[in-house]
Amino acid sequence: MDSIGDLLSTYNMAVPDEVTAIKDYIAKEFDEEARVGIQGETLVITVHSASLANALRLRQVAMQRAVHTTKRLLFRIG
Repeated sequence: MDSIGDLLSTYNMAVPDEVTAIKDYIAKEFDEEARVGIQGETLVITVHSASLANALRLRQVAMQRAVHTTKRLLFRIG
């Protein structure tokens, strides 16, 4: 049985380009921080305020073009 250290040393922690691009887009456009996760073909974007989530929903198509993704965007407040 492998030790936890052996397993973690082989784990690939690379962040997908889409996640980085979305975080950069939100930071540049709104000067806010966001958490982004991937669940299948959906990018889950979690922000701290309802007003920011709504503003992002209104810019959803522009954001998809800017980050070059065809995945569905899901916005959460948290």
